[in-house]
Order: sequence, then C-alpha cells, then structure tokens
Amino acid sequence: MKEKELSFHFVDVFPWNTNFETGISRIDEEHKKIVNLLNILASHIAYRSDSITLDRVFTELANYALYHFKSEDDIWKEYFGNDPWAELHKQEHIKFVEDIERIKKNTEAKPSDLVLEDILKFLTHWLAFHILENDKRMSKVVLAKKAGMSIQDAKVYAEKEMAGALKVLINTILSMYDSLANRTLELMREISQRQKAEARNRLSASVFDKTVDAICITDPDFHILEANPSFCQITGENEESALGKDLSLLKSGFADKNLIEEIRTDTKNLGHWSGIIRNRLKSGEMETEWLTLSAIREENGLVVNYVAVFSNVSHLLKRQKDLEIMAHHDALTGLPNRLLFQDRLNLALAHAKRSKKSLAVIYIDLDGFKPVNDMYGHAVGDIVLKEFANRLNKIVRSQDTVARLGGDEFVLLVGDLKTETDYTRVMEKVLQEAKRAIEIGEDRTVNVSASIGISLFPKDNSEADTLLHHADQAMYEAKRLGKSRYYIFPA
Repeated sequence: MKEKELSFHFVDVFPWNTNFETGISRIDEEHKKIVNLLNILASHIAYRSDSITLDRVFTELANYALYHFKSEDDIWKEYFGNDPWAELHKQEHIKFVEDIERIKKNTEAKPSDLVLEDILKFLTHWLAFHILENDKRMSKVVLAKKAGMSIQDAKVYAEKEMAGALKVLINTILSMYDSLANRTLELMREISQRQKAEARNRLSASVFDKTVDAICITDPDFHILEANPSFCQITGENEESALGKDLSLLKSGFADKNLIEEIRTDTKNLGHWSGIIRNRLKSGEMETEWLTLSAIREENGLVVNYVAVFSNVSHLLKRQKDLEIMAHHDALTGLPNRLLFQDRLNLALAHAKRSKKSLAVIYIDLDGFKPVNDMYGHAVGDIVLKEFANRLNKIVRSQDTVARLGGDEFVLLVGDLKTETDYTRVMEKVLQEAKRAIEIGEDRTVNVSASIGISLFPKDNSEADTLLHHADQAMYEAKRLGKSRYYIFPA
C-alpha cells in the first residue's frame, strides 16, 4: 500500500510505545509491522473502504501474522529447545488463528464492516495482551539465557520480573486502548462523512455534542475553533467565550512548553499524540486526563486543525492503585505479602551493605494456632491473625516492615541495628505480645505463643533469599527446643 494513500486517512487506534518492546529487535520490528497493518485496517474501516480493499488489507495482516508466528516460534525453539513453555506459546498462536476463523463464522450475518470491527477489537486486545504478557515473559528468558543463566534459572527470573505491577499495566492499557479505538473509529467516520458535504465542519454533531468526553477543535496554533458541551462544562466556559482562546488558558497542561514541543513533533511525524495531562480547574483542584490529539491535514499534508479528546482517567488510576495494593498486600491483615517483603528486603540489604549497618530478618510462627483454628473455626482464626498483626505493627518502628507470608507465619525486617540489644528488645516484645490473651468475643479469650527464628546481616553474610531461608530454619529450631522462644542463625 502506497504511503501517500494513507497520508490523510491513516487512523492510529493502536499507538506503539516503549511498553511493548521486548528487548529482541527482530521480534519488536515484526510487532511494529503487525501494529502498522492493524492501524491500516482500522483506517479503512473508519473510512468505509470497499469490501475488496478491506478483504485485501485483512488478508495481508493475517498472512503477516502467520509469518511472524513462525519467525517467533523459531526464536523460542532456539533458546527453549523442548521446554514446555515453547510448546504452550506455539499453541497460543494456533488458537489465535482458530479464534479469527470462529469470529468470521459467527458474524456472517452482519455487514462486512461490522465483521471487521469485531475482528479489529479482538486483534487489539489479543495483540496488547500477547505482547505484554506472553512475548515479554519469553523474551526475558531469552535475554537471561544470553546473559549466562540456565533455562530453569532464566524462567524463575522471568516469572519474578512479570509478577505484580505488570499485570496492572496490562489491565490499564487494555482499558485505554478499548476506549480509544471505539471513539476514534466513530469520530473519524463522522469526519469522513462531513468532509464530503462541508470541508469546514470536521465532526458530526451527533458524536461531538453527545459524547461525555471533552472535545475541542483548534487551529494549528491551538486556538479553539469549536468545543463540545462536555468541554465547556468541565472548563467552566460557554461556547462563545471559549472560541478563539488559546487552549492553554483553559487546559493549563498546555502551558508546558516541553509538552507542546513533544506534541508538535509527534503530530508532525505520526499524526497524533496521546498521553496523560494534568490540568488545574477554576476551583484550584488538579484533574488528570488522557489526551488524544490528532492532526487534521489537507491533501497537501499541511496541518489545518487539531482534534483534542480529553478523557477522565481518574477511575483507571484508582483501579491501578487498588490493583497494586492487592498485588502486594495480604487480603486478611493488610500487611505486605511475600512479594512486597522480598522487594523491601532487597532494598534494605543493599542499604545495609552501603551503610555498614546490621539488619535482622525475624521469622515468626504462632504456636498453638492450629488447635484454636480447629476448635473455634476459621472466623476466630482470622481474628487471632489480625490481632497479632496489629500487635506486631505497634512493636516495630515506622521504617521497619511487618509482613504475612501465609497461614500463621509472619516476618519482620528490622534495619539500622547498632547493638545486639536493638533486636533482642524486639524479640522479647514479640514473645510477650504473642502470649497475651486474645479476645474472640462474648468474654472469651484464646492463648497462643510464638516461635521465632532470626538471621542477622552481616553476621550471616548471605543474599536476601538465603537470609529468609536461614531465619525460617532458626524458627524450626526454636520450636524443637520447646517453643515460645527465639533462636539465632547461625548459632
């Protein structure tokens, strides 16, 4: 397809960004090609190209995807050999082809453009998830093997790298692309229809006026030419007072000269810019929006207008924050979980090495918890765990960490120790608090105790995982010696 054919009609519904890069140049270049073909398909759908053209573009996309799958599978085969991960990845490629055929069969009764819209939505979601979740994981293994790791160590490394925050990123990106694709296709279709009738009016009133997103059209210098009701409501302006104003007066984020320079560069080279922008409202509050800004060009390529769509993403950011909390904290007690504890232990260990100070990893297991749980039930067991967690939080300093690893096992991370009494004082408090009766309702109490194992750095000059393992071993030694006591590794 010739470049000049798309100079005006190209719609970038799936913007490429660095989040999709795997670190393997061959795979990244092929992904970019697929993304480009996907955007070409979206452009033809938006401008209602004839069925022959649509079929040709889709066939080109499907054929290149098959080529890429084979190319990618060859790379995995080279580094994974007969490892099950390579076969599972290959099966995902096979299922992708089967899903495309299923979608086409299930939508035979619909007009061809609607069939392709269904396929476009499926492709967008599948491609984003497949690159971010699957290809990135496989690539991390390849890069780790290149660095000298064994296949098993590389897989463990990749799984750790892919845990937690990246799943939040995937969820957020899919939500944003889904919303962006739907709005962009509708807007571009309306623009195409109105261009045939009036060159001046770029947007259809049905989309422009009714959308909940704030939309405005500006000239090349970002002076407002048109604004929809949502834009006026959010900025506190009426349509008449908004017209002619510099966009930076109503959206303070546009006062950032570096941002404007970035926008002009991207719209010149790519035809669009998208990203988060923060604006100050008339009330003084700051709002966070996802801005999609597209350049409208004449046939000679000159930018004559910009279309700016401001979407409120506060709910997505809140969801991202909630998911991050869920990924790193224990649901029952609210304490950091094993994943977050490992991160903090790595940081604390690095700090201890630099500052030449000691730190203690303190592994705690409740003695007598199982009989309480069996006798009174899990609800009472949960009360005991939550109460003990609260007591631990009151014992340690704000810079220390209390985590729940699972069941009735807890761990403390206490850093910046100067003398032996710094941690023995903590141990005595933990033993005392564990022995103190716990109320379980209706004037009833239960009693437990604690067995504690400790590993001390630099006396135990081990890495993070080994320090935790040694503390666990010391805890079992404390149990063997009679429970309700602490034991230090190495003795």
